[in-house]
Amino acid sequence: MLSLQNAGKRFGPRLLFQDANWLITATEKTALVGANGTGKSTLMKVLAGLETLDYGMLQTTRGISIGYLPQEGLKLSGRSVFDECLSVFDELRAMETEVERLAGAMSTLDHQSAEYEATAERYSMLQARFHALDGYALDAQVGSVLTGLGFSKDDWQRRTEEFSGGWQMRIALAKLLLARPNLLLLDEPTNHLDLETRNWLEGYLRTYPFGYILISHDRYFLDVTVDRTVEVWNKRLQIYAGNYTKYLKQKEERRAQLIAGYKNQREQIEHLEAFITRFRAQATKAKQVQSRIKELEKIERIEIPEEEPVIHFSFPQPPPSGRTVVTAQELAKSYGEKQVLRGVNFTIERGDRVALVGQNGAGKSTLIRLLTGVEVPSSGSVALGHNVVAEYFAQDQYKVLDPTARMLDDISGAAIRVPELELRSLLGCFLFSGDDVFKPLGVLSGGERNRFALARILVSPSNFLLLDEPTNHLDMRAKDVLLEAIESFSGTVIFVSHDRYFLEKLATKVFEIKDGGLVVYPGNYAEYVRDQEEAAQAAAGKSAATVAVSTAAGKAAPVQAAAAPQSAPVPAGEAPKAKRLNPIKLKQMQDRCNFLEEEVPRIEGSIAHTEAQLGNYVSAEETQRQTDLLDQLREQLNTFTAEWEELMMSLEEQAELG
Repeated sequence: MLSLQNAGKRFGPRLLFQDANWLITATEKTALVGANGTGKSTLMKVLAGLETLDYGMLQTTRGISIGYLPQEGLKLSGRSVFDECLSVFDELRAMETEVERLAGAMSTLDHQSAEYEATAERYSMLQARFHALDGYALDAQVGSVLTGLGFSKDDWQRRTEEFSGGWQMRIALAKLLLARPNLLLLDEPTNHLDLETRNWLEGYLRTYPFGYILISHDRYFLDVTVDRTVEVWNKRLQIYAGNYTKYLKQKEERRAQLIAGYKNQREQIEHLEAFITRFRAQATKAKQVQSRIKELEKIERIEIPEEEPVIHFSFPQPPPSGRTVVTAQELAKSYGEKQVLRGVNFTIERGDRVALVGQNGAGKSTLIRLLTGVEVPSSGSVALGHNVVAEYFAQDQYKVLDPTARMLDDISGAAIRVPELELRSLLGCFLFSGDDVFKPLGVLSGGERNRFALARILVSPSNFLLLDEPTNHLDMRAKDVLLEAIESFSGTVIFVSHDRYFLEKLATKVFEIKDGGLVVYPGNYAEYVRDQEEAAQAAAGKSAATVAVSTAAGKAAPVQAAAAPQSAPVPAGEAPKAKRLNPIKLKQMQDRCNFLEEEVPRIEGSIAHTEAQLGNYVSAEETQRQTDLLDQLREQLNTFTAEWEELMMSLEEQAELG
């Protein structure tokens, strides 16, 4: 669909990438990765047609549709959320309007006229296309995507301008998914999504029929959604088969090969240089020396680009707390008439790393604020254990920072025995490098100040950390630093995160908030997910069994009521015993079963034929007749299928009786 050929791009005087060659196929499912500042977002804009190349060429297949979601900056207004999403179907809705107009026109035209014939042909063509594009289900499509992205039905009719920036990006994402372009370009689509919504988006993308390219700092999200990884590295594009985890392994192997090639080349160069130096002054060796010089000039030097240094940061270990860190008893919290938590009981012990999970608005942040004392319970109690000192990181932690303080001065004042060089390395992991560390905090954006606030906590932690969305605004490198630091932390942690990889690597216990209550899962996050899946499967199986029994009972009861005599009650705990049927009745059931086995395929064939006939317009009356016939055939198929299932169950019971 798209191809980059010897492509290059500069950002001012700095070269981002060069000699880039990339064939993007129709089913592309690719992660675009690379260190910060290497040009990933710029490359996305080039593919979207928003920026031009400085070198090379971008070729695009004619007629391809491309959808691009930037990291931020979109602002929608003027319509309700539902109407804004429905606007992507304006062409289909115009087609529906024309179909209705043509239907009205045909009712007034002479059926024998040429005008009627032309109108009917246009009507038939548009109706078939409208049906093929699933035009009758537009509202259902919009509702499904909005629900998946976390919008409640009450939100659907709210004006788009009422929503914050993060929710605005969700609306923009919903529009892209509904438009279903041939190529989706998503730059950090998970930035503004909670865990449940990310899981939904993962499932949606796995079944997306076209291609997409993702930039994301969510490692788990990339692992389950892509099958190819393209890295911007050393100012070139490196293409790897497989997801993010496989890319990391292959990258290490490639780097090892590059280093081995570099060493071999250095030995060759040193050997040639030694020969030239030794024999340069000898006239008898002049020819050989010139040959070696030319050979040396032809060598294309292998370069080993500098890798970002891997930072390993450990918390200064805090003084230990008592064994019991916090106890909650009958904890409840209400805001006016809205009750968020009620009757919550739990205990957190020293060394626990508790993941707090639940849907948006379930009360996760509320519970953390109650544990820190920022909010007061409506009823019940929270008690901290012996020698427990809590440290709270809020989603808006930047608000409590001194805007006049310089970054390096502020973190140095908070640090406990951490050298300045190590502090600057830590700030570099959180994307503050060079002269950035001398900036006053007041000039930083909200996201930048939150990153700094998190780094500040790392240098002087208390023995009980309460972290509300600490992974927001962090890239993978910073997440790895944070994850490694918490894993080696001797204190206690309770945290909220929407990063699945972070949850799976860190949590030793899971608290789920649901319907105002709290359920404790003593295992890790992977075990919690497995429990949830098994519970969902069991509920689905029970629901299906209930429906089947209800259907069978609804159809069988009238016959039994008329034909079967009143049977004796069955003692409690015993299943009713099947009675042996007389041979004549048994033969009738077998004949009926054989008839249904032949009749069901015939009806299915009639349904398929009728559906095909509906695609060829003849007249409004014929269309209505075919529609009525199709409804009758489907109803008959359902009836015969249910009857066949009941007969088969009865015949199997008779076979078991011998």
